[in-house]
Amino acid sequence: VVLVHHQVGGALPAAQRWPCPERSSSRLGLTTAIAAGVVFLALVQTARILRSRMADATPPDLLSLLDIVALATVCDVVPLTGVNRAFVVKGLQMARQQKNEGLAALARVSRIGEPISTFHLAYLIGPRINAGGRIGDAALGSRLLATDDPVEARTIAETLDRLNQERQLMEQEMLAAARAEADAELAGGNGPAIVVTASNSWHPGIVGLLASRLKDHARRPAFAIAFNANGIGTGSGRSVSGFDLGRLVREAAIAGLIVKGGGHGMAAGITVERARLGELRAFFEERAAADVFRLQGEESLAIDGALAAEGATLSLLDALEQAGPFGAGHVAPVFALPRHRLADARPVGTNHIRVELQSESGGRIQAIAFRAVDTALGEFLFKNRGKTIHVAGSLSGNYWNGNRTVQFRITDAARA
Repeated sequence: VVLVHHQVGGALPAAQRWPCPERSSSRLGLTTAIAAGVVFLALVQTARILRSRMADATPPDLLSLLDIVALATVCDVVPLTGVNRAFVVKGLQMARQQKNEGLAALARVSRIGEPISTFHLAYLIGPRINAGGRIGDAALGSRLLATDDPVEARTIAETLDRLNQERQLMEQEMLAAARAEADAELAGGNGPAIVVTASNSWHPGIVGLLASRLKDHARRPAFAIAFNANGIGTGSGRSVSGFDLGRLVREAAIAGLIVKGGGHGMAAGITVERARLGELRAFFEERAAADVFRLQGEESLAIDGALAAEGATLSLLDALEQAGPFGAGHVAPVFALPRHRLADARPVGTNHIRVELQSESGGRIQAIAFRAVDTALGEFLFKNRGKTIHVAGSLSGNYWNGNRTVQFRITDAARA
């Protein structure tokens, strides 16, 4: 039995069963299920079969595993619709009960002092689990999620937290070099349709993070490639909405330009020889330029409504959260805060910016721009302190010393 959630094509290898959501009818809502979701559904069906054959047996508590399924679903950035949404809604309920010793330990080392949300799964818990596979021991994550021993869970969680801090430092150094290379390519014009950066000194476990940051920085698909001493590069790519990067990589593989590669619309991985890198760049440019530059010309920011600082109340936040959880394919409502004075903007934490905004009526709201230091948004916020600006973003809850307040997460800003 082979379980798969990636796109597959052509004749499949011999197996008794090939559960594959990508080949299932779209009406079932399974085409975007991730691997953990496919495994969970296979377990549900297996348990159903076993119950029919062993009526007296005690069935396993599969619902208790949905916290892990929710974690995987959010971190794989698939649309939170259909069965994925059901997984995450129920999984968050399980995660908040903290019955999984590993997740509970990770929540503690992540200093999450509020009900676990998709934000925590994506930006606090997920990266710590992934840090083991990126620069340490990939088995740490599975051991953590499987253990029932709180002492072992705490030890592994602390190790993953340390590895994540090391990963962040490595990422900062690598990102500085990658941005410099990308900026050199982009200088003096449109530049390449797809940014491709490479180095002999990068850690292959972090190239996916680099590609994601470069994609945001350059506003176009991006690849980061780490070459080893033998001239073989491990690369990862991230795309922009509307451009199928996985298809492009499969075409490059068919053309013989890469050793291997695959992926889906928004992300892809490749193995490439350094000697073929120039040809690969040219191939990407030929196949992607028209579509990528067309998409850049169509870029827009959808605003769901306008709001003033004094209107960002807890009751409004509660009403919005009833429509959650939010994530890919089901994004949180985006509000514009027009003509607010940028009362303060200062760095906080790891590359974040803490902001205070004041409306024309005198209402104030605390805001934050995540990972905005050294970005165009961050530069804008620092340069416009004391001035009146327009801001776009979403509302979230902020918990501190047992108190819950409304916070604005800034995604964009402009001069008023």
